[in-house]
Amino acid sequence: MTWDEYYLKICQAVSENSKCFSRKIGAILVNDKSIISTGYNSAPRGVPPCNERAIKNGRINDINLYQELSKKNINYRDASLNKCPRQIMGFKSGEGLEWCIASHAERSALIQAGREGIRTKGTKMYMNCGIPCKDCLIEIINAGVEEIIVTGSDFYDISSQYILEQSNLKWRLYESI
Repeated sequence: MTWDEYYLKICQAVSENSKCFSRKIGAILVNDKSIISTGYNSAPRGVPPCNERAIKNGRINDINLYQELSKKNINYRDASLNKCPRQIMGFKSGEGLEWCIASHAERSALIQAGREGIRTKGTKMYMNCGIPCKDCLIEIINAGVEEIIVTGSDFYDISSQYILEQSNLKWRLYESI
């Protein structure tokens, strides 16, 4: 088994902890063949996941989401199901992100490293997705990550391609997982 395969299998296992109903993404930071941090896409620590967002224990938990669902004539109880609220509201992937409370896996791995005082400069980041969004790429670059290894070559948004092309961040596509 190659190191890439090993790390990406761990990345896949990390992604399984995600509570996101839209996508399960995992990211790990590696330095000198040691995993120094992991992250997955999910709501912030202590914030209820999306299936508890509109209604929890019979009470309105997020008045803004409740009102938006009501405006669209969507039964608020549907938002308590195991579905992404953006999907319930009819948004396509990448749309309606103002309603998403999840942090991306890449950002979570970087924040976890920072929370523990772990240096990220010179690391590699493995993730089981395509090229990260522009916000995550900015954070990856500014954190000093030298290389990203991804399982897809599709760009999350139009700015990601520009940022990746203009930066010194190396990237590789790993397709065998």
